[in-house]
Amino acid sequence: MSEDASSLMLRPQGDWVVRHAETIDKVLAAVHTYDRRLATFDLSHLSRLDTAGAWLIYRTGRGLERAGAKVTYAGATAAQSTLLNAVANSDRPLPPTPHVGNIFTNLVVRMGHALSDGGRTGRELVAFFGLVLETLAKTVANPFRMRATSTVYHMEQTGLNAVPIVSLISFLIGAVLAYQGSEQLRRFGGEIFTVNLVAVSFLREVGILLTAIIVAGRSGSAFTAQIGSMKLREEIDAMRTLGLDPMEVLVLPRVIALLIMMPILGFVSAMMGLLGGGLVVWIELGMSPAMYIERVKDALDVWDASVAFIKAPVFGLLIAMIGCFEGLKVEGSAESVGQRTTASVVEGIFTVIVVDAFFSIMFVKLGI
Repeated sequence: MSEDASSLMLRPQGDWVVRHAETIDKVLAAVHTYDRRLATFDLSHLSRLDTAGAWLIYRTGRGLERAGAKVTYAGATAAQSTLLNAVANSDRPLPPTPHVGNIFTNLVVRMGHALSDGGRTGRELVAFFGLVLETLAKTVANPFRMRATSTVYHMEQTGLNAVPIVSLISFLIGAVLAYQGSEQLRRFGGEIFTVNLVAVSFLREVGILLTAIIVAGRSGSAFTAQIGSMKLREEIDAMRTLGLDPMEVLVLPRVIALLIMMPILGFVSAMMGLLGGGLVVWIELGMSPAMYIERVKDALDVWDASVAFIKAPVFGLLIAMIGCFEGLKVEGSAESVGQRTTASVVEGIFTVIVVDAFFSIMFVKLGI
């Protein structure tokens, strides 16, 4: 090695192989890289060079270049030049290892991301709701745009085909509610009020909420999977190419179908819940069916029977809208369909429960 104030000449000699890499590295570490305008590697005296030696030469040259020097290579054979070029092309810095915080910090970060994602999804849902209303207004203004066949088909799929599962679950929940209620009320000698418990709770809350949860898990997820699969196969893009609006063809029939069928399913759920509760009251309390029906009539007023029918269309709109919204967000792969389907069910059930709580508080404040 020879040097002056502004230039440096490095003349590697002998065998620059992995066997001597530690010794060579110590020598190169002593090379002063600052305030050099020119640096030259004279490789004509090298006897052998392997990948380790080429890397040491390349690393030193890169350090000199970063310090502002112009680096040149002289006297290299064709094999040596090829090896140096291969080492230079393989120099891809690894990304820095992400910082791993403590459990509390990670929890706060995850909560922040979840809140941010939730806020963004909420804004997108509001915008999608506006788009649904706009499409619905266009259809009302021009009824010939209505996809009647598709709407009736989805009414069958989401309503008629859901009657068995809604009926069975509502019947069982009604029976369980009556049984547990009678056991608790018997302690105070008020088991006769089991009828009031079952009738009011099922008609005002349990029946329609249970129906909405079932529909969100059954029909909402189906909407997401169907529309997501169509988007994955680029069928929605083909619709737009043909001049068809996916909102009119895919979204609106599903929304209208649930708007119509949710009150019907809610009514079925309420009746089956009352039937299940009546069966338990008959067996456990010995109350005749005729007396049970009279007690139900006495326990209910017009608002108890109407509250569920006020909630039902709102729940149907929300479930259909969320299912279609998540389906239109599918992209990339079949894995995205599964992720969006899961998100559809979670968001649908969560939204239904939140809105139901809002309705319950509002009705109490209004004295309904």
